[in-house]
Amino acid sequence: MDHRILVVDDERDITALVAYHLAREGYRVSTASSGPEALKSAADERPDLVVLDLMLPGLSGYEVLEELRRREDTRDLGVVVLTARREEGDRIRGLELGADDYLVKPFSPQELVLRIGAVLRRLGSPAVASGSVITAGPLLIDRGAHRVSVEGKEVELTATEYNLLVLLAERRGRVQSRAQLLEAVWKANPTIQTRTVDMHMQRLRAKLGAAASFLETIRGFGYRFRSAEPAKRRGA
Repeated sequence: MDHRILVVDDERDITALVAYHLAREGYRVSTASSGPEALKSAADERPDLVVLDLMLPGLSGYEVLEELRRREDTRDLGVVVLTARREEGDRIRGLELGADDYLVKPFSPQELVLRIGAVLRRLGSPAVASGSVITAGPLLIDRGAHRVSVEGKEVELTATEYNLLVLLAERRGRVQSRAQLLEAVWKANPTIQTRTVDMHMQRLRAKLGAAASFLETIRGFGYRFRSAEPAKRRGA
């Protein structure tokens, strides 16, 4: 295993506990104890994933997460929030800012290790280069030809529908909030409301037909392109 993990927490006992369990699983581990140190370490060391506390000196974990997602060189790394903040609003804010997972203290180190492994597997599934083909079950997206087909039949999409589909497919397995989608697809136009995302998703699903099941609604958060085709129900 060659993944590097950056553990960010100002509580030394927590940092040592997390680092010990990760190192035992074969991960290369580095640590940081403040917001500014976390950003510097992320830029210098290029970790594959950050375990991030929210209550940090210098910069809050929210500010660190927002900056990681803003920077070109760190926007795609995994982030698992590990925090004592257990309110639903905190969880929603963390996920909206781009966290891949959210775990509340006190926590099970074994569960944290499993969740980190799951995030890394999702991130390792098909990153796509410009002009390449993305496939998922009956769905084929040919970025070079700007064409989408389902079961070999071309699907006519608007430019916005196409961009929305490609963005979700490129970030396969990762939840994208409506705010993230608005910023990426609509360039955060202030006249656009989050309901617009839902309307476009509804039309996109209708056009994709047999491939629509890959577009998953995450209630209260946004949408995700499934990493695998959902299992068919018995008798289907």
